[in-house]
Amino acid sequence: MLMPSLDTSIANAGLPTLAQAFTASFQAVQWIVLAYLLAITTLIVSVGRLGDILGRRRLLLFGIGLFTVASLLCGIAPTLWMLIAARAAQGLGAAIMMALTVALVGETVPKERIGSAMGLLGTMSAIGTTLGPSLGGIMIVGLGWRSIFLVNVPLGILNYLLAYRHLPADRREPKANRVIFDKIGTLLLALTLAAYALAMTLGRGNFGPLNLALLVAAVLGVGLFILAEARGSSPLIRLAMFRNPVLSGSLAMSTLVSTVMMATLVVGPFYLSRSLGLQAALVGLALSVGPLVAALTGVPAGRIVDRFGAQRMTLVGLSGIAMGSFILSTLPARFGIAGYLVPIAVVTSSYALFQTANNTAIMTDVHPDQRGVISGMLSLSRNLGLITGASAMGAVFALASATTNIMTARPEAVAAGMRITFAVAGALIIVALAIASASQALSRRTLQSTPV
Repeated sequence: MLMPSLDTSIANAGLPTLAQAFTASFQAVQWIVLAYLLAITTLIVSVGRLGDILGRRRLLLFGIGLFTVASLLCGIAPTLWMLIAARAAQGLGAAIMMALTVALVGETVPKERIGSAMGLLGTMSAIGTTLGPSLGGIMIVGLGWRSIFLVNVPLGILNYLLAYRHLPADRREPKANRVIFDKIGTLLLALTLAAYALAMTLGRGNFGPLNLALLVAAVLGVGLFILAEARGSSPLIRLAMFRNPVLSGSLAMSTLVSTVMMATLVVGPFYLSRSLGLQAALVGLALSVGPLVAALTGVPAGRIVDRFGAQRMTLVGLSGIAMGSFILSTLPARFGIAGYLVPIAVVTSSYALFQTANNTAIMTDVHPDQRGVISGMLSLSRNLGLITGASAMGAVFALASATTNIMTARPEAVAAGMRITFAVAGALIIVALAIASASQALSRRTLQSTPV
């Protein structure tokens, strides 16, 4: 979990250096980040399902190997487009590692300790995301840009050896019982997700005709995918799974919460620099507080979930995110940096609790042959929320600031934009709370009506 999380953010620190090294535009080098994220987003459900069919340990070892080799190719790439291609391959390896690591928790950890394991994975993810930009900056200055990719090679070898030695062997299914992999569904889902991700990310904030065409293609793709899955004998995703209120509610909540969390990354830098007047170094330090709090609270959150139950802690986590968001939307600017950091700490610690509880609620009672695909769907819901949040919450912030160029907006306009953006964020979390309450009520009703 640490390695793919680290590489989600470490390349961002190198984009200016890479633009100079390859004499490329900023739009071109952005594909170094985008190729990695697209590969994860479009393939994470499919590789989770493939792990259910082929064996999770076997596929995870392949994913670690692919990630390691792709990192080496990134480090020695002679051209920008070879680097982008290697990053896409690295993203495929990362998708396998992310999906199957969560799936293997349900297979290897006792039920009463799943919350603690999920909390530890959340901590590793937060550490990787937090460490990426600072570690990347230090390595580029001292060793050059290639080092930010080559550092994965020894880590990958160690990772492979640990997984090979300690993970339980896959159970061999008789050939007659083996499920056929859904190639049509996989292709349709990948194309649909790619169209949506590109619609939300291309244009750097300007939603033009290309973005609209991609969004229409994504909508059509969803319809074709549902049709294919309903008719398929061995579908990638069994549509009947969505009748489970816990699963459907958890995926919806994960998407909404991730959308809100992206607002902290979209709005924070502008508010800190434009409204509070902080220098770049202090902005970076302030932005690292949220991920640091999430990293520190991940393991305790897991223990709390094991102690008090996943459903109850899901509601507590959502309530904390809503409270922090509304404080950010109402707190006057005269409190300065403390007025920003305290509610951000509330939001991120509550997010760690919510994510741990939500993951635990989904993965505790999953049928063994569905762990991979459901883990992939959980990661996908989070990625789709982040992608949507970057576009939608960025648009809300720009509109609320009443300016066409946020870089030249007055400090008062940026502060007003932040207040309105986090009011919208709080409202989205209220929706998530309503979904949590409804799904838990439906789940209890289903259990009570089931004959013993």
